[in-house]
Amino acid sequence: MCLGIPGRVQAIYEADGVRMGKVNFGGIVKDVCLEYVPEVAVGDYTIVHVGFAITRVDEASAQESLRLFREMGMLDEELRPEQHAGEVAPPACPVDPWGGAADDRP
Repeated sequence: MCLGIPGRVQAIYEADGVRMGKVNFGGIVKDVCLEYVPEVAVGDYTIVHVGFAITRVDEASAQESLRLFREMGMLDEELRPEQHAGEVAPPACPVDPWGGAADDRP
């Protein structure tokens, strides 16, 4: 599952001409692309989906969302650390987002 997870921007930097940030998701810090939210500043909360910040949110909304994700047990699943070399990757999604099963693709 891929959720939009709220996180707090701790730092903003540029990498190869791209606006990036260090975003804290309740103790887990990840590098996130901030190109789509130029208004976001250090200390702001943003919703992050697959490594891209997509909107700015207020702190109360962010904290409530994080609380609900934790209660549902979904936060750890979404933010688990990247796999280390030698570990088996999770299986690919069996559903093609364009329709049909993944095995039916050309």
